Amino acid sequence: MQFKENANVYTVDDNKVGEVERVVLDPQTKEITHLVVRKGFLLTEDKVVPIDLVDQGTEDRVILKKIGDLESLPDFEESQYVQATPLYSRSPYKGGYARPYIWYPSPGLTWWAGITPYPLYPVPGFVKETWQNIPEGAVGLKEGADVIAADDEKVGNVERVFANPQQERATHLLISKGLLLKKKKLIPTTWITRVSEDAVHLVVHSDFLDRLPEYEGAPL
Repeated sequence: MQFKENANVYTVDDNKVGEVERVVLDPQTKEITHLVVRKGFLLTEDKVVPIDLVDQGTEDRVILKKIGDLESLPDFEESQYVQATPLYSRSPYKGGYARPYIWYPSPGLTWWAGITPYPLYPVPGFVKETWQNIPEGAVGLKEGADVIAADDEKVGNVERVFANPQQERATHLLISKGLLLKKKKLIPTTWITRVSEDAVHLVVHSDFLDRLPEYEGAPL
């Protein structure tokens, strides 16, 4: 289902909350997981509303289930989302409808901390290969491993792995520029579908990766 931009959003007792501004897609299933509701009426900030909280919905009108505190919903932060390319929409984008976006978490906002804007999938365990022993259940990822997008295009090579030291988990990969990507890009590990010693395969397409902001310095 698609939602029209500016579709009215109401509580179950018919109080207007705001209006639909965008939708958030799961990059793996391409389904809508969240609505971005513009501030106004009952909201002081733009909010990200899980689709599970929608009681009834049409293209023009959305009715939410009973929610204790609307302000407790996560705020929408522009820098944490990237507009999806046409390949991610089950139906081609039509003018007048809410534009689809994909969550792009910064290194400080990892998927195991707080509310995530789409369902989580198992992330392959891997470590950057060194002379030390590789932990059981992990994959030794070689420096310079190929990075392959969902359309089977090689987009670059692994230059660096960022990890959360408290959780001992990789959070992002730094991809070097190559034939398709002219700038370095930071890729969340939630976008990885599988890993081998010499290749990382992503759920996102090469044209989408080209939209990501350039990596310009150490984020951690």
